[in-house]
Amino acid sequence: MPPTIAPPAPPAPKAGTRQWLGLAVLALPTILLALDQSVLFLALPELAASLRPTGSQTLWIMDIYGFLMAGFLVTMGTLGDRIGRRRLLLIGAAAVGAASVAAAYATSAEMLIVTRALLGIAAASLMPSTLALISNMFPDPGERARAIAVWASSFMAGTALGPVIGGVLLEYFWWGSAFLLGVPVMAVLLLAAPFLLPEYRAPDSGRLDLTSVLLSLGAILPFIYGLKEFARLGWQPGSPVALAVGLGLGALFVRRQRTLAHPLLDLRLFRFRAFTASLLVLMLTMTTMGGSYLFITGHLQMVQGLSPIEAGLWMVPSALASIAAAMSAPVLVKRLSVRAVITGGLGAAAAGYLLLALVDPVGGLPLLVAGFVLAFFGTGPIGALSQNLVIGAAPPEKSGSAAAMAETSGQLGVSLGIAAMGSLGAAVYRAETGQGLPGDLGGLGGASLTAARDAYTSGLNAVGVLCAVLIGGTAVLAAAVLRRTERPEPA
Repeated sequence: MPPTIAPPAPPAPKAGTRQWLGLAVLALPTILLALDQSVLFLALPELAASLRPTGSQTLWIMDIYGFLMAGFLVTMGTLGDRIGRRRLLLIGAAAVGAASVAAAYATSAEMLIVTRALLGIAAASLMPSTLALISNMFPDPGERARAIAVWASSFMAGTALGPVIGGVLLEYFWWGSAFLLGVPVMAVLLLAAPFLLPEYRAPDSGRLDLTSVLLSLGAILPFIYGLKEFARLGWQPGSPVALAVGLGLGALFVRRQRTLAHPLLDLRLFRFRAFTASLLVLMLTMTTMGGSYLFITGHLQMVQGLSPIEAGLWMVPSALASIAAAMSAPVLVKRLSVRAVITGGLGAAAAGYLLLALVDPVGGLPLLVAGFVLAFFGTGPIGALSQNLVIGAAPPEKSGSAAAMAETSGQLGVSLGIAAMGSLGAAVYRAETGQGLPGDLGGLGGASLTAARDAYTSGLNAVGVLCAVLIGGTAVLAAAVLRRTERPEPA
């Protein structure tokens, strides 16, 4: 008898109007969470005048949100797989709205720290849920790639709009208005999500292992804290101890996951080369973006003398370039491989970072803007394509866990970038001035101000070189690891 030929698999169903409207709803929390941190930087002076926090309290007000969001991402991603991704999204949205109101009307520094902590935990429930739901709503690989590109672009849009919106709010209202941005956004999400977003719960997901939850928090929180302390104070005793504790508990976490029938994090996902490579490329890319963003915004304000609103407006072109690149990436991979698009983009980003190495303290604004526009344009496809590879490599029931890993990878990258680039820039500044890197140059004048601007620019130049080398190495890694066939099917 002739061999039986299996019929071809039916094509994945196309998304309809409801799914695309649902994507617009999922973009809302992404924009908001990107807005939140950048707005807080602008609100800090008025906030400090009102609540009079100590130096330590000010640092916790700034950092506690990011610490807890990063710490809870893995837990929330897996929890969404277990209790329902839409349900967790709605719970998180309600919590973000309530915590935003409490933060806006905080009457003490201690109250604001607590409400910022609650905001971080609530935010951790939003990001993995939004990305995992996209995989449910867009089963067609080509449409999923475009949807994830929109999702990634929303984050960049929020980053660009943060200083502008925050500046306008603080011009006419009190510092708490910056936190109230979350209330109407979460209200729209709560009203629209039940009608536009599907529910998904992984079958046979098992119980949530609380020991694994504690180990994951014990690994991530000290590690990120150690990185931030290293960036702030250098190699003091506290930072290596925190890093060692995080790494030790991380090893225990990995060991436990291998023994559980229903682990908090399924380590088998790392068997997929596209999954592992995409996480690594994403983390290294965010390392350069996080570190360079810190010095670019500082240079605009301290060296170029721009106001926060003016600096924010000069950041808009880079965000638009990143959005354009992210949105065009799914179209490009119809003709080129994912490997070609990612490595080509990283090559362009390396050229942009090299331009930062040539910026002068006087008249350097055009080259600075050109450098970070090119760098952000080159890294734009990474957010769309790497996230798509991560989600596409995971089975549907593990999408929440995969999305959480992608978010955690990005958070670690930003923290590594701030620590590494911040330390390098501070070392260069200290070598030229004999002083630590300042928060602003407002108290200086004459020759001291000129020397400080020159030293800060030298720090930016050094950061540009390191970013170019690191992103160039990432391009080589992507070219070596990502197969030519790893690309979404055309829509």
